[in-house]
Amino acid sequence: MPRRSSAEAVRRPPAPPPDWLIEHSIGIGRAPVRVHGGTCSDSWFRCRPADRDTARRALAEGREACTQCRPDTALGVLD
Repeated sequence: MPRRSSAEAVRRPPAPPPDWLIEHSIGIGRAPVRVHGGTCSDSWFRCRPADRDTARRALAEGREACTQCRPDTALGVLD
């Protein structure tokens, strides 16, 4: 049986993206400011994964919905 290099042995498929992301502001406190879908191309930085309930709650509390991926539509939280 051929030997595998250590790089081959540890290769794993990447983890799937989270369903939802919460974007946080910069500075002290890093308050949540915007909700994104997990694969949104507009969520480049300052985002943390969130579950469905957390994303819905953030929108209900007045956080912005991303204008690119429209998580408010997908979550059924519309003004």
